[in-house]
Amino acid sequence: MNILHLDSAITGETSVSRKLTGDIVAKLKANHPSASVTYRDLALGVPAIDGTWVEATRGAAGDGSAAHTAAVATSDTYLKEVQDADVLVIGMPIYNFSIGAPLKSWIDQIARAGISFRYTEAGPEGLLKGKRAIVAYSASGTPMGSDLDHASDYLRFILGFFGITDVEFIAADNLVFDRDASLARANAELEKLAA
Repeated sequence: MNILHLDSAITGETSVSRKLTGDIVAKLKANHPSASVTYRDLALGVPAIDGTWVEATRGAAGDGSAAHTAAVATSDTYLKEVQDADVLVIGMPIYNFSIGAPLKSWIDQIARAGISFRYTEAGPEGLLKGKRAIVAYSASGTPMGSDLDHASDYLRFILGFFGITDVEFIAADNLVFDRDASLARANAELEKLAA
C-alpha cells in the first residue's frame, strides 16, 4: 500500500486536521506495516496556476522555456504522487466556509486534461481510478454537510471528477462551540475507519 499524506492547515502544531491525518495514517500503517508514506505539507507553498502554467500544460506542452519546464515539473511531481498512491489522506481545514488556498492550489495543479481526466463523447472521465481518499475535515463552527459547508461537496466532486470515488470524511466540525465533543466524535469515526 502506498499512502499519500497531505496536510494543508496553516495553523501548524495547533491544527486539528494535522492531528487527524496523522492518526489516520498511523491506523493505516498499523494494519499495513509495509505501507509506504509520501508526505507533503501543502501549507509550505503550492504555486498557483497562472498563464505560464496554462501555456505549458495545454496543447503542445509549452515552448520548452525554463518557465514552462518549471511549471510542468511541479505539476508532474504532484500528479506522480497521486498516481503512485493507493490511499490519499487529506487534511482539509475549513477557512471562511470553504477549503484553503494551499489545498485549492494543489487541486488546480493536478487538474490536467489527458492525465487526471479526459473528455469523451460520453462526458468527462476520471483517469485516477482505483484509489481511496480519507479526508480529515476540521472547522471551528461549519458543520460538515450543512448549508454553510462549501468544501466537502466540492472536494468529493473534484476527486470524483479525477476518478477517485471512494471518499470518506472524518469530521471535527464544531470546535469553537464544543471542542471536546467534536474531537470525541472525530475519534469515534476514526476508530470505525476500515483500514
